[in-house]
Amino acid sequence: MKHIHILGICGTFMGGIAAIAKQLGFRVSGCDANVYPPMSTQLEQLGIELMQGYRVEHLDDQPDLVIVGNAMSRGNVMVEYVLDRNIEYTSGPQWLLENVLKDRWVVAVSGTHGKTTTSSMIAWILEYAQMSPGYLIGGVPQNFASSARLGEAPFFVIEADEYDTAFFDKRSKFVHYRPRTLVINNLEFDHADIFNDLSDIQRQFHHLIRMVPGNGLILSPENEQAITDTLKMGCWTPTEFSSDISLSKELPQSASRSENDEGWTAEKLTADGSQFIVRFNNKKQGTVKWNLIGDFNIENALMAIAAARHAGVPSQVGIEALAEFINTKRRLELRGTVNNSAMTNVKVYDDFAHHPTAIAKTLAAVRANVGDKGIIAVLEPRSNTMKSGVHKDTLATSLSDADQVFVFQGEQVQWSVDDLIYQCHQPCMVENNIEELVNKVASMAKTDDTIVVMSNGGFGGFHDKLLTKLIINETNY
Repeated sequence: MKHIHILGICGTFMGGIAAIAKQLGFRVSGCDANVYPPMSTQLEQLGIELMQGYRVEHLDDQPDLVIVGNAMSRGNVMVEYVLDRNIEYTSGPQWLLENVLKDRWVVAVSGTHGKTTTSSMIAWILEYAQMSPGYLIGGVPQNFASSARLGEAPFFVIEADEYDTAFFDKRSKFVHYRPRTLVINNLEFDHADIFNDLSDIQRQFHHLIRMVPGNGLILSPENEQAITDTLKMGCWTPTEFSSDISLSKELPQSASRSENDEGWTAEKLTADGSQFIVRFNNKKQGTVKWNLIGDFNIENALMAIAAARHAGVPSQVGIEALAEFINTKRRLELRGTVNNSAMTNVKVYDDFAHHPTAIAKTLAAVRANVGDKGIIAVLEPRSNTMKSGVHKDTLATSLSDADQVFVFQGEQVQWSVDDLIYQCHQPCMVENNIEELVNKVASMAKTDDTIVVMSNGGFGGFHDKLLTKLIINETNY
């Protein structure tokens, strides 16, 4: 049995690689700087050997291959040990290509936003259609027991990240995936730690586009200029597009829908997007009725239905599947509702926000859902790009649908978050202590408020601390 050791095993992607390798019959071990639940529990249950920290002793068993996560860099003692002793090594994406993807129909979901949700939707639609797909998703899909599985041939759904592959391969991860069906949800500047500007990212996306075969399909929105410009660099594959979402004529502020609309379109039957009609080339495919809200989730759904259709699932089946879709954890996930003598119906949501566009779309969805009831936004700028201050001038605008804003000034944030106090049109408070932030948000909450906590990290357990505080606050009245 060939032995694989994974450096950085507790990341979602590398943990998925570990799970798939185990299903293929490899002996799998791995280490990480921090080995903790839920990933550690999931891996241990699969029989994968986990080790704490990066120590050369972890390689005493002399593995046949070391898979190096992209968080590893030169200077890491294990990386140096592998190089000095000429131990065979590779990256996670390259291993996945050589051992799984080269023989599969790959459905890849790329873009700045919505990759995890759309990948989860596609995998679920294929599962609902009894196709038993393989998948590797950078989150926790709640329709499945884990974030990755080998599945049965031919289909494999993968979240196609543009971040770099490894310290020795600075290409984007997704160039290793060779998709037959490619979704490009959107394309904006992000990952300022590895890309200089948007054109750098477009170049990587065009490398990906070059790999999609002539009998494949590329799906994207038609109104994304950055995607249009990237496709104009050269495209040898059929394309299908989604267009703007309209409101039913029966709803206020409805947008007229052209009778000549081509591609994938949606007509909302509810303002918050919880019900909408799906059309392809102006022919009605069916009506989605689900528990999700927001135009951005409708956009994700159109891409998912279209991608599954290319894989052989009729649109109506995809629509039926989405009625049973449970959104990925941390994507506008309801963490709790507080009802006590002091306040009622106070909802606390967790959202994996990492970019002003995603923040704006999330809060717009919440506003459409709650109407004129109160929205409190709590933001931790935590991604490398957010911490560097690249998006600081657009953050205030992205928060405009909130009635009250709280921002956490973390130690690694390289700009003064206090600037937002003056840029926001609504009250904005900045805090650098988690416990104090919890106290301030809890003191502000009132009946029927929706509190949206936005961070792409653990945020120091803020969500649970806030719910606990809101509950015990009853004794303060």
